[in-house]
Formats: sequence, structure tokens, C-alpha cells
Amino acid sequence: MTTILIIEDNTGIREALALMLELNDMQGIFADSPAQGVKLMQQQRPDLIIQDMNFDQDSTSGDEGIQLFTQLREIDPNTPIILLTAWTHLEHAVSLVKAGAADYLQKPWDDDKLITTIRNLLELSRHRREHERRKQHQAHQREKLADAFDLCGIIYASDAMHEVVTLATRVARSDVAVLITGPNGSGKQKIAELIQANSSIADKPFITVNAGALPENLIEAELFGAEAGAFTGADKVRVGRFEAADGGTLFLDEIGNLPLEGQKKLLRVLQSGEFERLGSNKTRRTSARLISATNADLEQAVKTGQMREDLLYRLNVIQLELPALKDRKADVLPLAEFFVGKKHRFSKTAAESLLQHDWPGNVRELENRVNRARLLANNHIIEPGDLGLNEAAANSNEPSEQEIRRALESNNGVIARTARALNLSRQSLYRRMEKLGIEYSE
Repeated sequence: MTTILIIEDNTGIREALALMLELNDMQGIFADSPAQGVKLMQQQRPDLIIQDMNFDQDSTSGDEGIQLFTQLREIDPNTPIILLTAWTHLEHAVSLVKAGAADYLQKPWDDDKLITTIRNLLELSRHRREHERRKQHQAHQREKLADAFDLCGIIYASDAMHEVVTLATRVARSDVAVLITGPNGSGKQKIAELIQANSSIADKPFITVNAGALPENLIEAELFGAEAGAFTGADKVRVGRFEAADGGTLFLDEIGNLPLEGQKKLLRVLQSGEFERLGSNKTRRTSARLISATNADLEQAVKTGQMREDLLYRLNVIQLELPALKDRKADVLPLAEFFVGKKHRFSKTAAESLLQHDWPGNVRELENRVNRARLLANNHIIEPGDLGLNEAAANSNEPSEQEIRRALESNNGVIARTARALNLSRQSLYRRMEKLGIEYSE
């Protein structure tokens, strides 16, 4: 039965409240002083508390009620408290509501209104407790997962990411092909690293190649290798990524950009493990496990003839779908705090702005914005203006000259890597650099 603690020194009021609660199938426990109320609160932990604001006959200030409220909140800040107040104490009651009191009612009260308030608060409290239990259970599950597996430093708090990470650890020790889907900048490579780290071949090579960052005429040579003289500029033997990854894992990002001829050869490797270098008739073998990733709709690509259907079936034996950051807002602040480091912190308004932003560039955009803020912040406190989110929302694909130069420097001038860091295509980055007069050479 629901238990309500009444802290009230007036006998008549206690009796009236006792009758009202009994008629509504609730149990009242009563205290006629703040000290007794605090003691009963500690002993019986009621579901809800109704407290008066004055107890001493010579006092009408409401100070006793404020002190009692503070003590009760210290014992359990989650127990709903309703304040019974005379009109002279209304200002105090309003201030306590702002401090965490659930509600206040003026004397004399309306029974129907009080019972409705009690029931609403109890229902809200029940939902809050369930939510807290669920959060604690989820935190425990994440801790268990982190103890059992190498999560490669992945930072998350959302249910959606927990599902992806859990499934990734489950498939890690198998040798099946895995397809990781999700928008640019959402962390697909990090999931691939997690799979490799927890696989039976964790100590073997982990080779990555971004099909979207390579010219179309070099993709096949990059994947399968080439003999000297196989094409213009091939002055020495090139060992392909499949050959380099033999016995380990090949992570092929942006696989939707692979041309049809390359798809045909890739399908053969997946089926038989066999391939030839460009310019060679010698058949080679590889036992590399393939993990691929894309932000494209591959099923639609099949319909338009840009993707082989038989290859798609081979690629997505297991598919891990990484949600956009806007669909896992619980991850935003943990990620931001990780990126900002221990020397800086976010103001309350900056933290709110992080949660309000939709993050079209996902985790990569968040990292870039936080890095920018660290450079601009005064006194190590990051404010909303340091993040530049209003500007980012207006034009998320238009990084500043300073950001481009910094990204170029961080990526040793490599355009493909710089474009990925800025969440741009290479063509967009070239246009932006030309507009800003930034010279480049690779």
C-alpha cells in the first residue's frame, strides 16, 4: 500500500488528512514535529511526504518548514514533497518548488485536488525510479561488457550504441564478413577495430583502405596489387591490401564506391580466396577476413545497377547499423567530455547547446567542434560561442580557413584524410580551398 508521511502539528489537520488517505486506499503515517518527521523518514522511507511550513505557535516565518524541507531532501532527494502553506508562506513555497519540492497547496485545501496531485506525483516518481533502475542496469551491463572485451576506447552511454557494440563483440570471433552501415563520421572504423581486437586473429594484420579516397583507376591495384609496369607509373611491385592482410583483417571503407570490375574481383576473393595482381597471371591466395563499411544504401545501389547483388549478399552476412549521433543524444556529452580533456570544461549553456545541435557531421563533427572550442576558450571554460554551432548549423559543410589549415597540418597535407576529418568530399574541399586561396600539394 502507498505510504504517505504527514508532518503537521495541528491535530485536526492530521485527522482530516488521515481520513482522506484512508478513503483513497493510502496509508498515512504521522509526525507532529520536524524532528519526529525526519526520524520517520529515515525509518520508513515513505512514497510521498506532506509537510507544514510552521510548527512553533510563536512562529509564522516559514523558516522551520524550509529547514525541514532541506533535511528531508538530504535523506532522499527523490521522494516527492508537497508543502502545505498559508498565504503568508506562498513566496517561501514557490522558492522551495524551484529548489526541488514537488508541489505546494494552500490551506484550506481541496481534497479532490490534493488526491489528484498525490496520484500524479506518485506516478511520476514511479516512472523516475524505473528509469533510474534501468540506467543502473544499463551501466552495469556496459561495465560487464568492458570487463569481458576490449572496447578500443569507444565512448558511449546510449542504448542504441550498446546494442551495436554488444553485437560487434558477439560476431568478433567468427570469420564471417561484416558490413557496417551508418552516416559519415559516425564511427564505423572504430567498430571495425573493436571486431578485430576481439577476434581470434587480433594479433594478425589489420589493414584499412578507403575506397572513396582512391582514384577509380587505382582501386584494383590498391586491393589486389600490381606488378612493375602493369600501368603508367608502376615502376615497382605493389603488394595489394588483400595480400598484406593475409591471415588478418581487411577493413574496406566506403565500399559503395567500388567500381563494378573491382566488385567482380572482390566477389571472387570472397568466394575462393584467390586473386591476381594487375599485370600477372599468377594466382595468389589470401585468408583475410573482410569487414566493409558504407554510408550508402547498397540495396538501392543494386536496383540502379551500381552494386552487384551477389556481392552484397556476401558482404552483409552480419550487418551492424550505426545510428547517427542525433539519434543517440545520450552519447553527446560523454563524447564531448572525452574530446575536451581534463584541462577544459563546458559551461552549463555550452553543454545545453551541444545537446540541442543535430550533428549532421556526427561524431567527427563533434570532435572538430570541441577541438575548435579548446583553442578559443578563455580560462579553460568553453562557452557556446567557442563551439561555433550557430555558424555550423547555418552551413555545416563550410569550415573556416583556420580549420582547413589546421586539418591539413594534422593530416600531413593529405587531401583525402583532411576531407574525411572535415566531413567533406574531396571535391568540396578542393572548391573550398580554391575559394579561400589555400595552396596545396600532395
